[in-house]
Amino acid sequence: MTGPQAPQTTRNASPRRLARLAAVQALYQLDVNGGEPSRVILEFLQHRLNDIVEGLDLTQLDRQLFNDLVAGVAQDREALTQMVAPALVEGWPLERLEVLLRLILCCGAFELWQCSDVPARAVISEYLEVTHAFFDGKEPSFVNGVLNRLAHSLREDEFGTAAGEGK
Repeated sequence: MTGPQAPQTTRNASPRRLARLAAVQALYQLDVNGGEPSRVILEFLQHRLNDIVEGLDLTQLDRQLFNDLVAGVAQDREALTQMVAPALVEGWPLERLEVLLRLILCCGAFELWQCSDVPARAVISEYLEVTHAFFDGKEPSFVNGVLNRLAHSLREDEFGTAAGEGK
């Protein structure tokens, strides 16, 4: 199985956004088919990221970010799940989410947690775009809300305490 395909809305994506899109697809493959993250990373790097697929020039993606995301999310899945779960609407378990949506949230959570060189608002914006690449409905708003709550908790120093700003 090749996993979910990103549509045309990402044709002019930056190398980092391409890495995020490909990481979500690799993690989807891991989730559905199982296996070792290192093997899936190698497979993607050798066979899937050397071409133009559905208008995306995957040869241009940030390979280091791709590797970091796939390996990191796979390794820290339990911790990421525990981070994301409280940011969901009360009574809505993470397991109830569609696999792809759950993986997008885990990737965003990983970057918020482990990639302090990327501003929280940029992480949220990037994963909002990644979500738009795969979903047409209310999912982008959902991802925006969850990652925003998570960012305020993980990186409160970036958001300040202005009146009216919710956490």
